[in-house]
Amino acid sequence: MSRYTGPKNRLSRREGFDLFGKGNKLRRSSVPPGQHGPKGAKRLSDYGLRLREKQKLKRIYGVTERQFQKYFAQATKVRGKTGEVLLQILETRLDNIVYRLGFTPTRTMARQLTSHGHVRVGDSPVSIPSYQGKVGDIVTLSPKSAKIPAVQFRLDNSEIHPPAWLERQAAAGIVLSLPKRSQIDAPVDEQLIVEFYAR
Repeated sequence: MSRYTGPKNRLSRREGFDLFGKGNKLRRSSVPPGQHGPKGAKRLSDYGLRLREKQKLKRIYGVTERQFQKYFAQATKVRGKTGEVLLQILETRLDNIVYRLGFTPTRTMARQLTSHGHVRVGDSPVSIPSYQGKVGDIVTLSPKSAKIPAVQFRLDNSEIHPPAWLERQAAAGIVLSLPKRSQIDAPVDEQLIVEFYAR
C-alpha cells in the first residue's frame, strides 16, 4: 500500500498546525509551502475550504486518497450522520487504536508497529494497519515491542489515559464501544467534507 514518505513539516505547514502529533513547533507555520515564498493571504473559495478540510483529515490519519474515498462511500451506507460515521471508521482503524491506547507517541509509529507484526487482536497477530477494530476486540502488544524505549516509557507513564471508548491495562487494551463525536479530537468540520463529496 502506498503512503506519503515526503517531508511531514510541509504537510503541517499547508494545514497550519501539527498534523502528526509530534509536538514540534512548525517552522514558518504562517507561510504555506512552495518554492516562491509567501504570496500574501489568499481567500479560499467554498470549494477550497472543503478541500482543505478533506485533505487535513486524510493526512491526520495517514490514509491514501483511494482509501479515504472508500471510507466515505462506506460511511454513506450506514445510518446516522455521514461525517460522524466517517470519523468513527477512521478512529477504529487498528493503527489508530494502538495510538489512542497510548502505546505510541504518534500514529506513524503505531502504523509501523502494526505492519511489523507487533500487534495482536485477540489471539491472532494482525499486521494490517487498516484492520477495522470492533467492539470487544482485545488489542495487545508483543513482549518484544514493549521493550522499545518509546513504548516502554508510555507503558510506565500513569498519566497517559486512553479516551473513554477504550480501556487499557499494561500492554493490552479493549474496544469498549464505538467513539462518539465528542470523544474524537480531530480538529475538522466533518460536515464540510460531506459537502465536498456531495458537490
